[in-house]
This record gives sequence, structure tokens and C-alpha cells, in this order.
Amino acid sequence: MNYLLLGVAVVMMSATSCISKKTLEALQADYDQSSRDLAKCGTDLNASLALIEKCEGEKEILRGNVRELQTTVSSKDGQINDLRAQIADLRSQRDKQLDQVTGLTVLSQSANENINKTLSQLESRDSYIRLLQAAKTKADSINLALSVNLKSQLAQGISDQDIEIEVDKTVVFINLSDKMVYQSGSSILTTRAKEVLAKIALIVQGREDLEVMVEGYTDNRPIKRDCFDDNWDLSVKRATSVVRVLQNDYGVDPNRLIAAGRGEYNVLASNDTAEGRSLNRRTRIIILPKLDQFYDLLNPDMAPKG
Repeated sequence: MNYLLLGVAVVMMSATSCISKKTLEALQADYDQSSRDLAKCGTDLNASLALIEKCEGEKEILRGNVRELQTTVSSKDGQINDLRAQIADLRSQRDKQLDQVTGLTVLSQSANENINKTLSQLESRDSYIRLLQAAKTKADSINLALSVNLKSQLAQGISDQDIEIEVDKTVVFINLSDKMVYQSGSSILTTRAKEVLAKIALIVQGREDLEVMVEGYTDNRPIKRDCFDDNWDLSVKRATSVVRVLQNDYGVDPNRLIAAGRGEYNVLASNDTAEGRSLNRRTRIIILPKLDQFYDLLNPDMAPKG
């Protein structure tokens, strides 16, 4: 009986030992597979972390691009607003110019009616009346063109308290203050003066039927410079300096240029005050049609026949 129990016990121990080994091997296999899976997960995790880091970098770049685009859009918005303001200003200028043209047209029509009425009463006297009619018509045409076109073009970009533009019939007067045109006590032109002369030259070059006269003026204070004999000399040399710049720097035909000095005469104000002397020290640029055009107007051979 004891031997039987011992045998059973041995068999049971052997069976138990055999089952534990198989289980252990299975567990070892599971462990090895789990280790491989864990290693793969670690590799996948590292790859995912690298991808996340790359995406973060790209996201920062995109954020930078967005900020730049926002800045660009803001700048463009500012430019658009500036352009809208310029358009509004140009429209305002256009409306003012249309008003001026309308006023000039009304005045011209009124003048034409009076002149035509007088001419019609004299028409029967001789054929020279027809010449005067033609001259009047052509002179009115030149007058209107110069008054509107030249003044409007010169006013663009020449807005300064030291610059005054006047139109008298067919002649445009541009008065420039002494301090704006010349360096103190000399005939050397300033940079600002050359900028203004560049605009004037551009207009003159586009109209071959125009001439330019430059007149220099001074106050009555005696000049105390070795390079100038007196105010006459100073005014002439200043006018000559302007003419040279128009010719040499901006290519205006010298045959269309006239330089003149008026000295201390033809004053605008009293020389007894500093303000008056400042007004008298000036340069006047006169833009006018060539004289031969008006000689042609009064040529009997050019009068209409019939």
C-alpha cells in the first residue's frame, strides 16, 4: 500500500514537472513576443515623436508666414486707403478745374459777344476787319489754352508759399521768392529751385510755341560782394543762372530763353521794412507765346478772303 502511494506520488510529481516546463516555455515565448512588440512600439513611438517635432516646426513656419501675410495685407490696406484718398483728391481737383473752365468759358463767351457785336458794325468798312476777327478768334483760343492747361499743370507738385502762379491773358507769370531760389547773397541755385525748374522745363519742352523769360529782382540794399558790381549785376547774374539750369540741366532750347535783370526797380512793396525787401527780392519766370505768332495774326496775307 505504501509502495502504491509512493508510485502514485512519483507519477503525479512527474506529470506536474512536465506541465510546468511546457507552461514555462509558453510563457517564455509570450514574453519574447511581448518584448519584440514592446521594442517595435518603442520604435514607432520614436518615429511618431520625430514626426510630431517636424510638424511643430512646420507649424511655426506656417505661423510666421501667416504673420507676414497679415502684415502684407495690413500694408496693402494702407496703400489702398492712400490711393482712395488720392483718387478723392484728384476728383476734387478735377471738379475745381471744370468749374474754372466753366467760368472762363462764360467770360470768354461774354467777351466774344461784345467784340463780335462791335466787329459786325464795322464789317462793311474794309477787308481788314476780317483780319481782326481772325486774330481775335485765334488769340482767344491761345488765351484759353494757356490759361487753363499751363496753370493746372504748373500747380501740380508746385504748392509752396514761396511760389506764386498768375495768368494774364496769354502770359503765365511764376514768381519765386529769393530765399527759395538762391543761396543767401549769391546767384547759386538751391536744390528746391532746381526741382521747380524741372517741372517748368517739362511743360515748356512739350510746347514748342512757347518762350521763357527769366527776370531777376533785388531790394535797394547795396550789394557788398566782390563778384557783383551792384544790384543790377546781381539781378542779371541770378536770371542767367536760372536760364543756364533750364538749358544745361533740362535741355530747353536756348533760342527760346531770355535772361533779364531788373535790379532794385519795379518793386512790389516798400523797401523800408524787412518784409517789403523780402517781397522785392524775387525771380519771375514768364512763359509766353513766341512773338512771331502774334505778328502772323496781324499779317493781312493771312486774313480770310471773301
